Amino acid sequence: MDYIMEILPALLDGAKTTLLVFAVTLVCSIPLGAVVAVGNISKIAPLKFILNIYIWIMRGTPLLLQLIFIYYGLPIIGIVFDRMDAVFIAFILNYAAYFAEIFRGGFLSIENGQYESAKVLGLTYGQTLRKIVLPQVVKRVLPAIGNEVINLVKDSSLVYILGIGDLLRAGKIAMSRDVTLIPLVLVAAIYLALTAILTLLFKQLEKRFSYYK
Repeated sequence: MDYIMEILPALLDGAKTTLLVFAVTLVCSIPLGAVVAVGNISKIAPLKFILNIYIWIMRGTPLLLQLIFIYYGLPIIGIVFDRMDAVFIAFILNYAAYFAEIFRGGFLSIENGQYESAKVLGLTYGQTLRKIVLPQVVKRVLPAIGNEVINLVKDSSLVYILGIGDLLRAGKIAMSRDVTLIPLVLVAAIYLALTAILTLLFKQLEKRFSYYK
């Protein structure tokens, strides 16, 4: 127990970075994903083509490779980011692509009759999306979004590749220094606690939106 209390501050300090990456990515990627999804179901062919290329690249290449490319590759052509900015850009672009496909599926699941009824009532396309379509889409995609959010917690450990001191890196340092697996056990416990909290949160959100059935 004394050893646990000794290394816990370093792990919690690393967890702050993990939570920062998680929070910034979540807050930025979900709205961006929704916007990309709306553009992807529009009738503007060039826009759809560009967005499909973006989604294909983001979903077809590993997030780790994207991190390396943004931080180490872009400076070759004169585009330089610091470590945290590179992490935020890579994570937001990657997860926005996944959220875009989730939202696109949700939008396509809405019957065309609802759009026609809204048009008859005099609602604009924007009002239809905001007041009628989006609440139903959110309800339908919540389970899939929940899975991606939990994956985001675990994927945040990839920032170690850029030398950023996150939770997993703090655990590895303590393990190598003290030659014991206890730090990694604590790291696993913290990740499990975070995912448990998120799982409960999304279950509550699903109950809240259950009246849209």
